[in-house]
Amino acid sequence: MNTIVTEKMMPFKELEKKVFDSVCEMGRILIKTILESYDEQLQETRNKKELRCKGTRQTTIKTVMGEVGYSRNVYQTMDEAGHKAWVYLLDQELQMDKIGFFSTNLAEKIAKVVTDNSYHTTAEIISSTCGQSISHGGAWRLVQRIGERISGEETARVKEMDATGGKGTKELKLLFEEMDGVWLKMQGKGHKKAPKQEMKVATIYEGWEDDGGSCSRLLGKTLVAGMERSGEFHAKREARIRSIYNADEIGVRVLNGDGGSWIKDPYEPETVFQLDRFHIRQCIKKKIVPQDVQKQIGQLFEEGRYDEMFEYIGIYADSVESSDEKDNNGKKARELYEYLDNNREGLVPWQKQRNDYPGAPEGMVYKNMGVQENQNCTTITLRMKEGRRRWSRNGANNMAKLLTCRENKELVETIGRYTDGTIMAEPVQEILRTLSAAKAPKKDGKGNAYIDLVNHHMPMLNAMQTNARKVFRKAFAV
Repeated sequence: MNTIVTEKMMPFKELEKKVFDSVCEMGRILIKTILESYDEQLQETRNKKELRCKGTRQTTIKTVMGEVGYSRNVYQTMDEAGHKAWVYLLDQELQMDKIGFFSTNLAEKIAKVVTDNSYHTTAEIISSTCGQSISHGGAWRLVQRIGERISGEETARVKEMDATGGKGTKELKLLFEEMDGVWLKMQGKGHKKAPKQEMKVATIYEGWEDDGGSCSRLLGKTLVAGMERSGEFHAKREARIRSIYNADEIGVRVLNGDGGSWIKDPYEPETVFQLDRFHIRQCIKKKIVPQDVQKQIGQLFEEGRYDEMFEYIGIYADSVESSDEKDNNGKKARELYEYLDNNREGLVPWQKQRNDYPGAPEGMVYKNMGVQENQNCTTITLRMKEGRRRWSRNGANNMAKLLTCRENKELVETIGRYTDGTIMAEPVQEILRTLSAAKAPKKDGKGNAYIDLVNHHMPMLNAMQTNARKVFRKAFAV
């Protein structure tokens, strides 16, 4: 006790950091040893006639414990054209050709943080909470690689749809779709000519959960977003639908949108179209100044007295017409008239446009549509428009792919497909046994700090065995 009291003490924060750094260092040594051991096994089991070993090359992989430097063998072979080619078997096993030398765990952490924060903030958070130090440029490059991979999967899905019609098997009688655009500030080449560009966003869903209350949770929700041209975007949207549903069995499609041509044009005439209520109210408020006139137009619309509404708008436009060029009240009123008239078929609520809709399945209800603005805000706007952020077209498109992937609850699984190579379990267990205190040699070559450490007394092994100590024993001792 006297020793503890008289010794120089350190703040717990500093102690915690020292322990964290030490554990990360041990982890990096352990991963290096495992990777190099596995590479040796691949060397021994390779096809020696086709793969000639040409020595080793150094590389690094970024992990949550920091950068791990290791060496792996390079092999000479012949490609299909008969030319020399170079192969790293370990890189192939780890799938390093997909998004680069990032571990799956680190890629997941970066992707989760970057979908809520700027690249600079992401770099700060990752660098302060992991053993890996990363720059904002490193986070940006990872997002570009993942976004491009997701976009490539979407393109492949379109080709599959064109070839097979889609492989979706889920059957339902009514499908809801909503679409809208989010305008983003641009940067880079050509941004002065087009300072803002529209990102297209679509929400597909089956209905609302019947929870006996507000019924606000969407069921079967899937989002698609991107900076593609309308034709390409709709192809990806339709391919996504057909990858989930048996499109031939969808009895009715109901579409809610703001009336933009890019939204309505690709749909079949039997699609039920509803003009989005939020955009109607927004347009009335923007085009009509007097509040009493706004209220009257809104009331006629809500009551379904559309002919009277058009007549009222026309009379108002005539009454405020002026020869003064600065007075544009009449012009704006006529713009409102034209907007509503061009979407006249969508003024009627979707429920009243037909009387033969299928009933909602058990546990589900059908309600008034109009969820797209909220989906835009929570999925795209909060991340991509806050803080006056600017984007390149490709950068915005790649970020959109990550954001929708997260919203669809597919982010972790998707990153795993791009990063998660396999390491055989047997070599790993063998390395752990080699590094254990009971079997490790006194020296390994010039010496290994980690092996030297575990050759000495290991704390907690002789103490009462709690769950934590059992885990420690299982990981580092035999």
